[in-house]
Amino acid sequence: MVTFNGDECHNEWEITFEEIHRNNIIVHEIVQYVTMTGHTDFIARYGLEIMIAISRFWAQRVSFSQPKQKYVILGVTGPNEYENNVDNNWYTNYSCVQTLKATIETIELVAHQYPDEYARIRRVTGFQYPETTLWQKIIDNMYLPEDRELGIFVQNDGYLDKELKTIDDIPAEEMPINQHWSWDRILRSCYIKQSDVLLGLYLYYSNFDDETVRRNFRFYEPRTVHESSLSPYVHSILASRIGDITKAYNLFLHATRLDLDDYNNELDQGLHITSMAGSWLAIVHGFAGMQIKDDMLCFNPVIPEKWNRYTFKIHFRQCTLQIGIGKSEIKISMIEGDELNILIHKVVYHVTRGDVKVISE
Repeated sequence: MVTFNGDECHNEWEITFEEIHRNNIIVHEIVQYVTMTGHTDFIARYGLEIMIAISRFWAQRVSFSQPKQKYVILGVTGPNEYENNVDNNWYTNYSCVQTLKATIETIELVAHQYPDEYARIRRVTGFQYPETTLWQKIIDNMYLPEDRELGIFVQNDGYLDKELKTIDDIPAEEMPINQHWSWDRILRSCYIKQSDVLLGLYLYYSNFDDETVRRNFRFYEPRTVHESSLSPYVHSILASRIGDITKAYNLFLHATRLDLDDYNNELDQGLHITSMAGSWLAIVHGFAGMQIKDDMLCFNPVIPEKWNRYTFKIHFRQCTLQIGIGKSEIKISMIEGDELNILIHKVVYHVTRGDVKVISE
């Protein structure tokens, strides 16, 4: 979980041993790398072996609940570290399903396109395709807690039993709560350290419509204290997606100024490098709305009221684009590469090297 020298350096067992959801983000990033670069040979040469190992881990980590007639995952800490040793953390369960799906799809891709590598992988891992039968059963029968009346995914079993206050109910002098409250009080509260359900909605964006994101955002954001550098930028991205640009901008400022303003009163312990990277993501995935849909690079840009323009570069499939978003126009130029189709506000534009597309808003 945390290391400076190759050994485990984190001293809290609830986090070190129970935050098993981090296995899934490894698979997510392998898939993201291949999606952005098109280097499917990477997944055949390296990625699939990792994915098989992680899928095997999940196959023996889940439990089958007779009362629910569903697979469950017990005794975990999800991304929200203010909930320890819980059952059925929605993010953990959902990302487990996505990991197993991605692994099965990748096995089939490698088997057909890289038969020699597939034979090697089977030899070194001992993999047999019938293993995927159990994986598919887990996919089809995973318990994913939700509350249909509220229209939300439930962070974990028991969360809705808590007194559902908002951060406005916390006295200012008691913030950050991790420096003023006992651990027992934090664990019994409804307050969320960092994005949990909302992290899943961000990472697996193509699986959820805007209304689903909006309902969950409006429920969880008022209860999130953002006492982690991993949190405000994720919420900023989702606020942009649902059209709450003012909220998105304020959360972007929280991410970018986390250390400059020492929001969490812990700057003496070091800088939050993750928040610095998150600030870039809040611009590109948030304000610019970058996604991959149908194997195509897509943008749905917005601009904060206080800005006149923002620009960034993105590398996709051997092409480097410079994107400029202004109040009244979007400018796109290809710096490297030959040609590329991109989608902007549901319109396809063909971009070639040296070409500059100017799109009026």
